[in-house]
Amino acid sequence: MSRLTLRLPETLHQQLSYQASQEGVSLNQYIVYALTRQVSQNYIVEPISPKMIEQQNALFQELLEDLGQATPQEVQLALDSRETVEPESELNSETITKLRQKIGSKA
Repeated sequence: MSRLTLRLPETLHQQLSYQASQEGVSLNQYIVYALTRQVSQNYIVEPISPKMIEQQNALFQELLEDLGQATPQEVQLALDSRETVEPESELNSETITKLRQKIGSKA
């Protein structure tokens, strides 16, 4: 647990104390609850209407059409022009071999 010293206006402190006593919990517990509730409200997933989904799908299809499709030669050219980097020093040869095998088995 972390500790935080907080300066509050006296009226806010009184309101929080009153709310905590109404809930039958300590002031600390009530403040943690109130902050948790406030922060979690920012992460609520909102459903998207079918109309909005349809609009997003249409825009995505339009984007795909604008991008076009790469030929196998263009794909190979892009792959060949990629930058090659050495594995990180923390990775040993056995780990690298296992990773390459996993990647190869997925392809």
